[in-house]
Amino acid sequence: MKGPGVERLRRYWDTHADRYDRQMGFFDRHLFADTRDWVCSRAAGRVLEVAIGTGLNLRHYPHTIDLTGLEFSPGMLEHARQRAEQYGRAVKLCEGDAQAMEFVDDSFDSVVCTFSLCSIPDDRTAVAEMVRVLRPGGLLLLADHVESSAWYARAVQALLELATVPMAEEHFRRRPVQHVRALGLPIEAHDRFKLGIVERLAARKPRQSEDEPA
Repeated sequence: MKGPGVERLRRYWDTHADRYDRQMGFFDRHLFADTRDWVCSRAAGRVLEVAIGTGLNLRHYPHTIDLTGLEFSPGMLEHARQRAEQYGRAVKLCEGDAQAMEFVDDSFDSVVCTFSLCSIPDDRTAVAEMVRVLRPGGLLLLADHVESSAWYARAVQALLELATVPMAEEHFRRRPVQHVRALGLPIEAHDRFKLGIVERLAARKPRQSEDEPA
């Protein structure tokens, strides 16, 4: 990520790291339901979580996976490190940009991103990067708050964005599933609820040939 707003955005998330869990706890209870379990339980093998934040997903993953976490904010990453130690969870944590990841192509069996594409400046590029580092046959697992299916909720979301986008790049009317489909990944599981505001999906990266082993 480049540009004059990068450091301002990083400072914003560093500053909010201490209260992030409390804020997300409210949404987990009242809006997101079982979404973290829905997403993380499907992860297998070598797993990358993009925008791991404070590590709220850590306790939802199977213990059999090999987990790597990428995060833009050093403040958030420190909280994730502390949470991993608290849970006794082995995870490789690294600072980096979801829009330009330093992993080689086809590196992971599963790539996870929950409630973060809403605040990554270029969500289309971030999804393309996730697909790039996912091995053929691997699973992309996404969840986010998205543009509502109800017109009156969309109107509220548009008003909220007048403040949240300039302040923190927080978008309420994105649809990551559209980027996934545009990249040619078949959707294996898809769910949308709470006036269409919460959307979660599992998509499989096509194999390069019919002869490629699983």
